[in-house]
Amino acid sequence: MEEKSKELPKSTAPVDNAWSLKLPEFKPGDMKHRMLEESSFATLFPKYREKYLKECWPLVQKSLEEFGINASIDCLEGSMTVKTTRKTWDPYVILKARDMIKLMARSVPYEQAVRVLQDDVSSDIIKIGSLVRKKEKFVKRRQRLIGPNGCTLKSIELLTNCYVLVQGQTVSALGPYKGLQQVRRIVEDTMNNVHPIYNIKALMIKKELMKDPKLKNENWERFLPQIHSKNLSKRKQPKKKKTKKEYTPFPPAQPESKIDKQLASGEFFLNEAQKRAKKRKERDEKHEEANKKRQEKRQQAFVPPEEQSVSKPKTQKVEEKIDVEAFKKKIVGSQKKKKRLA
Repeated sequence: MEEKSKELPKSTAPVDNAWSLKLPEFKPGDMKHRMLEESSFATLFPKYREKYLKECWPLVQKSLEEFGINASIDCLEGSMTVKTTRKTWDPYVILKARDMIKLMARSVPYEQAVRVLQDDVSSDIIKIGSLVRKKEKFVKRRQRLIGPNGCTLKSIELLTNCYVLVQGQTVSALGPYKGLQQVRRIVEDTMNNVHPIYNIKALMIKKELMKDPKLKNENWERFLPQIHSKNLSKRKQPKKKKTKKEYTPFPPAQPESKIDKQLASGEFFLNEAQKRAKKRKERDEKHEEANKKRQEKRQQAFVPPEEQSVSKPKTQKVEEKIDVEAFKKKIVGSQKKKKRLA
């Protein structure tokens, strides 16, 4: 009874942070019975990957033989196959081997693809070809995900601890389970016209907030950047817009012909000499008007500019108030002095 109690887990209550739990290591002696049937997976690879796969295939076979998995390559058909054997001691490793050959078919190097066989590492192949309709937009947004000289892709790898490779219409990701979720969200948002810098900035802020134990149970939304979608793509408007006329059931009036116009002006009844004289007169009038405009244009250079008259500022006279009584007393005093002196 004591041995059984030791084997059972200590607590079955829900865990607050499941990502912090460590996965138990699966060892060769954990599966007591052999597998009853053979399981196999096959995947195709493009022609340009054939040379690289031929070179690294002995290494692939050696890494899979440790888990009892048989690997084979068919260059004529262009396929890779993995199968379980009687020596397979891990029932889940066949799925890991399937992911490994899928990644290698999507141009992931062997050194990175072999990491999928670890327990705490998984892979995700994100299909981005159907997320955008127009090819031009697809190419621009895919390039936005890579960034200048691969800076954006490198920053995503550093923040998520995943290896990310953009190839054609797929994005291959390899790393821990939590990081794969973040990579998928960034890729899908980027293809939906949300710049990856927003998600990168949010991950950087979260990484700093996790260090502060005071903010553990608080809402972090006020710290994260807000994405405001702007629909700036508008159809180009023509310079001259044609306004639709009001609908009328009646057909438009027939335009006047040349003869109708001559009849209205009376030119139709003139003989050839009169018509030539009329045309000559109209021509002379046009020449006179043009000559007048030409002379006016020439004379403009000789017209003096208008001079602004400089007006002196008018000095306002300060009206002083005179005290009449005081002035009278002053005059009387001066007269008295004159009499005394006389």
